[in-house]
Amino acid sequence: MAGKKTVKPGEKVQDSGIYKGTKGGKKTTLVKGKTAPPTTKKGEKNKQKVDTNPNN
Repeated sequence: MAGKKTVKPGEKVQDSGIYKGTKGGKKTTLVKGKTAPPTTKKGEKNKQKVDTNPNN
C-alpha cells in the first residue's frame, strides 16, 4: 500500500481524492490530471486524506 500523496500548488494531480493543506488549510477535492490550485498559506502543500478512487 502506497503512502498518502502530497501535491504542491501548480503540480498535476496524480491521484484523485480529498486533500487538505499541510498547514491547516481547507479541504479540497482534486482530480487526477488537473492542476492543483493555490493554497491558503505560503509553502503549503496538499496532502491526500481520502482516496476517492482506491482501485486505481
